[in-house]
Amino acid sequence: MSQGLLTDSSVLQRSVAAPGNQPQPQSPEDDDRKVRRREKNRVAAQRSRKKQTQKADKLHEEYECLEQENTMLRREIGKLTEELRHLSEALKEHEKMCPLLLCPMNFVQVPRPDLVASSLPR
Repeated sequence: MSQGLLTDSSVLQRSVAAPGNQPQPQSPEDDDRKVRRREKNRVAAQRSRKKQTQKADKLHEEYECLEQENTMLRREIGKLTEELRHLSEALKEHEKMCPLLLCPMNFVQVPRPDLVASSLPR
């Protein structure tokens, strides 16, 4: 048992005696350097937080614009769908009474002049 206590106390003594663990007396220059470094870090952190906030604000604005555009496009889709339905009904009604579609002679294919001219040798 005494061996275990000895080992624990020697580890404790070594950690306390280690050069990095003892507070070193600081010169006024070290204190100034530390203060300047902390101030510089504080300013950099503020700048970083401000930049992050600006980026978030910009993303939010972009989101709002895209939401408005999306709403307008959905309205346009609705209007165009309604127009398509209306025109399809009008065409269906027209096809019922169109004399050109009812005449059997209209189903005979007549060569178009522009196609005939393009197929002739030059």
